[in-house]
Amino acid sequence: MRRIIAQARKELTQLFRDRLTVALALVLPLILMALLGTAISLTVTDLPIVVQDLDGTPLSRRFVDVFRASLTFRVVSLPPTMQPDEALDRGIARAAIIIPEHFERDLERGQNTDVQILVDATDANTANIMRGTMAALTQTFMLGLRPAGFAPPIRAEMRLWYNPGRESQKFIGPGVLAVGLALFPPLLAALAMSREGEQKTILQVYVSSITAHEFLLGKVFAYFTIAIAEWALLMIMGMTLFGLRIAGDPTPLLVSTVCYLLCTVSFGVMIGAAIPNQAAAIQAVALVGFLMSFLMSGFIFPVTNIPASIRWVANIVPARYYIEVTRDAFVRGGGWAGVWYAPVMLTVLGLFFFLNAWRTMRRMQVNA
Repeated sequence: MRRIIAQARKELTQLFRDRLTVALALVLPLILMALLGTAISLTVTDLPIVVQDLDGTPLSRRFVDVFRASLTFRVVSLPPTMQPDEALDRGIARAAIIIPEHFERDLERGQNTDVQILVDATDANTANIMRGTMAALTQTFMLGLRPAGFAPPIRAEMRLWYNPGRESQKFIGPGVLAVGLALFPPLLAALAMSREGEQKTILQVYVSSITAHEFLLGKVFAYFTIAIAEWALLMIMGMTLFGLRIAGDPTPLLVSTVCYLLCTVSFGVMIGAAIPNQAAAIQAVALVGFLMSFLMSGFIFPVTNIPASIRWVANIVPARYYIEVTRDAFVRGGGWAGVWYAPVMLTVLGLFFFLNAWRTMRRMQVNA
């Protein structure tokens, strides 16, 4: 144990002597969180739409006013010489509403009338949101036309739980916390390990009395300490910038955080042990660690939306489990019942990464 602590102290001493590395460890995670947290938004607002009202009656204008009052859409004028489809082609509008003639007359007679809505589906997600919002606004308009005292046979009352204000930052913020910690702790650990091989100082380890697991544990504990500091800074920033608050029992978050940070640091140690080149180690951590955490963890879109042929990869991405824990801790508050499996999987993955690093170091020491 004494040699492990000495190895950890040596790593921390080397780290704090390099101001650039300290900035990389403590400042860049905050910058990344601020950029990702403010640049990514799932709220769709102020989408331009055009209206071609061929009826020109008070009821048709009332129908258009329903869309004007929505925060999702912004009605822009359609030039008299331009058709609605041309407005979509030229990028003037994202959708077009075409109200037919005799719109008011048919509704007053109780007859069905068709309103044509053209949606620019270049962005499929935005198109689906627009379609759902337009259908909801149309239904609201139709309910307002029913006579007084009329009660529909089925009346749905919807309640939004956990995030009733539908603030996207409460969804993005916990994800940014996990993605940021998936990049910087393993990057620092990988650089420290690969530097030993690149500068040939690893030869001193081979001829010393320290064993492979003691050497690796010293590295892991040193950069786990740095990762804890990064986590604390990101937590403070998340609570001030995104207004995050812990909902419910905090123990799943704390336990999973320890498991997650040990897992990510072990991943970096594994990369550094396998790649004795700092530039290559940076690329490996960025491509494998950060990119997989960004795309395959459910950070922006659900894991179930990933094609089935590659969805299995998400099961070995540590950020996937930690994102589920952070969103439960900050938004849902379900506690251990909903996320008990996350620290288990993180522990299994962390042990896998550490054992692979140990096999590499042990083989190198034996060969030496």
